Amino acid sequence: MMKIRIKFRKYGVMRFIGHLDMMRYFQKAIRRAEIDICYSEGFSPHQIMSFAAPLGVGITSDGEYLDIEVNSASSSKEAIAALNSVMVEGVEITGYVRLPEHAKTAMSIVAAADYDLFYKDGYEAPASAEELRAGIVHFFQEREEVLIKKQTKKSEKTMDLKTIVYDFEVAERGGSPWFYLKVSTGSADNLKPELVIASLYEFMGIPYEEEAIQIHRRDVYAKNPEGDGFLPLLALGEELV
Repeated sequence: MMKIRIKFRKYGVMRFIGHLDMMRYFQKAIRRAEIDICYSEGFSPHQIMSFAAPLGVGITSDGEYLDIEVNSASSSKEAIAALNSVMVEGVEITGYVRLPEHAKTAMSIVAAADYDLFYKDGYEAPASAEELRAGIVHFFQEREEVLIKKQTKKSEKTMDLKTIVYDFEVAERGGSPWFYLKVSTGSADNLKPELVIASLYEFMGIPYEEEAIQIHRRDVYAKNPEGDGFLPLLALGEELV
C-alpha cells in the first residue's frame, strides 16, 4: 500500500462546482482511469481519499490537492496521463507523487495558501493600484495590530491580520489593481483573502464589491519540516518513475 498525493488545476466553468460534487467527480474519475485505489473495510466500503483545503465556489486554482492510498502504482507520468484522459475541461492533473510511509494527510498539515485577486472584465476598481499601495502601508505595515472580526458558524472571532497574513502586495495589470496575498489556511486560523481586501477597503473608506473580484488560488503550503517558511504540498513527496 502506498500513499499518493495528487495536484490539480480547477478553472473555467468547473469553478462553479462545489466541494462535495468534486469529491464525487474524482471518485468516478479514479475508477475510470483504473487507478488501483484502496477501499475502506466494512459494510459500505469507500475509496480512501481526502482533500487538502476545500475551494470556495467560483474560485479558480492552480494548486488543489487530494491524497489517496493505492495498492499499486505506475509511474507519475503514466498516472497523470491516465487521469487526464478521463478529466472534463476545467480540471487538469499536474502532479502525482508518492508520500513517505508515515506522512500526514494534506488536510491535517495545510498551513498557508497564496492567491491572486483581480477585477473581472466589466468592473472598475474604486481606487488605483498606487492609492491601494499607500493604503496597505497605513492599514497593514504601519500598525502593530490589525484586528478584524470574522463571523464563524457559532460566534464571532477576533483575528490579528499581522500574525496570519504573510504577504500582501498590489500591482497594476491592464490598468487595474491586482492583489497578491499569502495567508494562513487550515483548521486553526483559516483566513479568506477576500476578507483582507474588504477590511482594507473599509479602512480606506471605499466601496467593496465582492462579485466584482475574481479569486485565483496559486498553491497550498505546509510548514517546512526542516526549517522556517513553507513548502508546497507536492514538495513533500517524490515522483514515481
